[in-house]
Amino acid sequence: MEDADVIFDKYAQDPDVTKYLTWRPNRSIGETREFLEASLVAWREGRSYHWTIVRKEDQELMGMINASIENHKWQIGYVLARAYWGKGYMTEALRKLVAWALEQPEICRIWSVCDIENRASARVMEKAGMRREGTLPRWSVHPNLSPEPRDSYCYSVPR
Repeated sequence: MEDADVIFDKYAQDPDVTKYLTWRPNRSIGETREFLEASLVAWREGRSYHWTIVRKEDQELMGMINASIENHKWQIGYVLARAYWGKGYMTEALRKLVAWALEQPEICRIWSVCDIENRASARVMEKAGMRREGTLPRWSVHPNLSPEPRDSYCYSVPR
């Protein structure tokens, strides 16, 4: 909860950052706090886990990565503040999370999706060792682009 202001200021309200996400930019710090409260409840219940991404050298918060749990499968999502795009931070975070998750005996599959126009996210998953499995027609609504479900690429790493 102590990161709410930074999260809101750095990326949660940024329409460029949220363009391909499944949520609209936060209109207030209150929305960001509500999201963080829901994330903490989901963590306690074992439904999903959210981690902030911080730069090692100065502990600067740059974004967030999460895993939603469904039995033996983890679906990964992530967001990175615009100031850190193109510098390898998200690839490093995703690569480390995937490697750690696959060491856990109860996890057999890591997967994620991205809008077919989100080339940067697709490249992050590829560089992190995930393989594109195919295209999921009309899979996900990205409300910042369209109210209609859009095609998504599906990436995974099975154990």
